Amino acid sequence: MTDLTRLPASVLREQIAARKVSPVELTDAVLARAEKLQPVLNCFITIAADQARAAAKRAEDAVMQGKPLGLLHGIPFAAKDLVNTAGVRTTFGSLHHDDNVPKEDAVAAARMKQAGAILFGKTTTPEFGHKALTDAPLFGRTRNAWSAEHTSGGSSGGAAVAVAAGIGPIGIATDGGGSTRIPAAANGMVGLKQSNGVIPHSQVADAFGNYTYVTPMTRTVMDTALMLQAMAGPHPSDPWSIGIASQDYVAAARPDGDLSGKRILFSLTLGNKLVARDVRTAFEQALARLKDLGAELVELEGDLPDMAPIWKVINHTTWRARFDHLLRREDNRLSPSLVRQVVMAAEWTGADYQHAMFQRTDLFRRVQTWFETADYLVTPTLARTALPIDQDLFEPIRIDGVEAGELRTNWFPYTMPFNITGHPALTVCCGYDREGLPIGLQFVGRFRDEASVLRAAALYEASERWLDRWPDL
Repeated sequence: MTDLTRLPASVLREQIAARKVSPVELTDAVLARAEKLQPVLNCFITIAADQARAAAKRAEDAVMQGKPLGLLHGIPFAAKDLVNTAGVRTTFGSLHHDDNVPKEDAVAAARMKQAGAILFGKTTTPEFGHKALTDAPLFGRTRNAWSAEHTSGGSSGGAAVAVAAGIGPIGIATDGGGSTRIPAAANGMVGLKQSNGVIPHSQVADAFGNYTYVTPMTRTVMDTALMLQAMAGPHPSDPWSIGIASQDYVAAARPDGDLSGKRILFSLTLGNKLVARDVRTAFEQALARLKDLGAELVELEGDLPDMAPIWKVINHTTWRARFDHLLRREDNRLSPSLVRQVVMAAEWTGADYQHAMFQRTDLFRRVQTWFETADYLVTPTLARTALPIDQDLFEPIRIDGVEAGELRTNWFPYTMPFNITGHPALTVCCGYDREGLPIGLQFVGRFRDEASVLRAAALYEASERWLDRWPDL
């Protein structure tokens, strides 16, 4: 059973099609591991065992009857509890929605099911995904897969931990400022934030000004490509998605050839002030590996503007519009950290929001100029490995024992810019610190060129053996 749950979706799908692995046995193994590890990790809000077993039986019948099989036929997946799932409780991590059961799937979840994947659970998120630390009044804290003393990251902490712990091979996450890439890096997983519209976002309230993404969370680059292939494509609900040409992401993720002729911009800091020694060492070693693969490396000159003020104005005013009515209710049970940020947004005017959108445009155009002469930007994903599990959102973080300052600006300055610009950004594991905590490497590519990003990340992944390690649970 343990061996079965350690296989990637790319292998499982082939073995299911060849009748070497049973979808029923695989689903039973996933559910058994989820039940065993949930008290340790706390990475699920809901486990949909009955629905999963029924879907697995249908999937197995289709295999035995020789019916055409979907791209992810028989593969169990979990979905972050911000993503609507028909008939399965979706709480948004909120006490105000603890008994909410959607009637329809989000487009991304529906497409996973259409590809034959089996929903088995809903993973933890801070309330409405409002921070990079996964805890909420509804369920408590989610621990890191590698250390009970460290945070899982967030806001897709449960999704990352479930995959890292070998509970399920793949999961749906979301990313509004790094919420896929942060926990993926903190747990040694692959996390992609694709370009705007590549995977339709059918739940976002402001589709036109959107900076949030429904994303894959996986252990391998190929599994990310499989999920992207399943979920991508135009949909009437998302104007950004309309007219996007389809790509063969699976072919792109095969680690064929090398990076000869590719030019990589790199930045250790991207304007950050402090980077952990172990992160610096791992980043330099990863750059050397990319050079060995044939890439030309050029250090990025000039710093980006501080992203946090731009992101906060756009993000917090969105939250105020969405959640202020809950805050004003007599039975308000919102997380204090979410309330504090909603209240903060009352200070900003419509003109402040529009100025932030002007800065968003300026930033997009600046990043576009980078890719006129380069193929990729490579950075660390986080300035240090996972924070202590009791880290407060509003307290300063420490890096190598030194107080570094505010969490967002100093832990993940590398992720927020590309939510704002929409460029694809993917994190892969590039090593471990002296405590055994994973370190992430971020690849950023040209707008809507996910295929190229997948290829570079796959070549790097294949050149190392970082994924041979599993957390000791």
